[in-house]
Amino acid sequence: MFEDTEVIIRIVEVFALSVVIAFATTPLSIRLAHKLGVIDTPKDSRRMHKKPMPRFGGMAIFLGSIAAMTIPAGMNEKIRIAMIGGILMYGLGVTDDVFDLKPAAKFLGQLFIASAMYSAGIRITFISNFFGAKVTDANANVILSAGLAYIITVLWIVGITNAVNLMDGLDGLAAGSVAIMALALAYIAYIHGHKLGSMPVCIALVAVAGGCLGFLPYNFSPAKTFMGDGGSLYLGYMIAVLSVISPLKRATIVGALVPMLTLAVPILDTGLAMLRRTLRHESIMRADKGHLHHHLMAAGFGQKRSVLIMYGIVGIMGEVAVLISRELYKDAFFLFLIALLYLVIIIFPKSPKKNLKKLITQDTSDIEKELFVQYLNEEREKRKRIREEAIKAAESESPAEDVTDGNGKEENKTE
Repeated sequence: MFEDTEVIIRIVEVFALSVVIAFATTPLSIRLAHKLGVIDTPKDSRRMHKKPMPRFGGMAIFLGSIAAMTIPAGMNEKIRIAMIGGILMYGLGVTDDVFDLKPAAKFLGQLFIASAMYSAGIRITFISNFFGAKVTDANANVILSAGLAYIITVLWIVGITNAVNLMDGLDGLAAGSVAIMALALAYIAYIHGHKLGSMPVCIALVAVAGGCLGFLPYNFSPAKTFMGDGGSLYLGYMIAVLSVISPLKRATIVGALVPMLTLAVPILDTGLAMLRRTLRHESIMRADKGHLHHHLMAAGFGQKRSVLIMYGIVGIMGEVAVLISRELYKDAFFLFLIALLYLVIIIFPKSPKKNLKKLITQDTSDIEKELFVQYLNEEREKRKRIREEAIKAAESESPAEDVTDGNGKEENKTE
């Protein structure tokens, strides 16, 4: 009991410190953004903001979470290594914010950092034995070869890093969603902490969530600042790496699914983006307006409601992961179906005449054009009906009447 109290106090300290530092340093990041010229201008239709916005807010998230993370860093060597990688990833993002790196250069930088983390011992060395493989460890997990472990680890880190980066499309979406995902993973690490030794991971995830929540008041719609690539790449990296460090996946045969379920929304969104661009014969790095939040905006929900809907879906998937970690599979399954239903409604709007490929490849620019054409046709029909009704009304009126004035002269008068 005493040990639990100490852990809770430590968690509260880390969370409070991270929130306060992030909140206090965000105004400083706004001033620095203006001095350095790190401003996001709405130069294309993909951007949702209408005026130039500073995009250096990731500094506040970084400072808040890293400062708070020094508390658990001494308890776990891998967390200290993860923090070094986080500093490198943040530096890469800031370089992109200031100098606008080419996508290939940014991707190579991510590969280098992920490879460095693998070399330092942060790696996925096994997967759950779903298919009855014969080569397993004592926990019935399939042991990966060094080459395969490297590929999966790097793909996981780079993939989640970019998935979070792609979420940063609406005010408050990435910061709030990462906070929810981090808290879900932190709670999972907490409830299994004493058995698996994952308390340091729990505290580090709380620090990340605190940095996001301290920044969110300045970033929620209407935003005063954006986190930029420095913030989004750092957050994606930390979520990916801390989920790898956590020993939770050793708890059950399906425990390896927990991080994937928690991060299901950004993973799905990124997978659909890659599929959409491949089917359209475009580069998978090409930006478009086909993400989940774009679909919500096109449906007319507006920024605040679209973001809150996404928070809800991310939260449901976080709860699914918690239930899976506690082996409550039936409860998790029904919650998962609810989240899946909402995602299907968002991704595939009412378009009965379109085939599956058309639905997948279209982005909201196509939808907006179709809606505009539909609006013009409806207006044309409406005006046509008004003209026809006016003509009918004129024809039904009585003809001109002859009236006599006071002098006995006839005068033609019409109404």
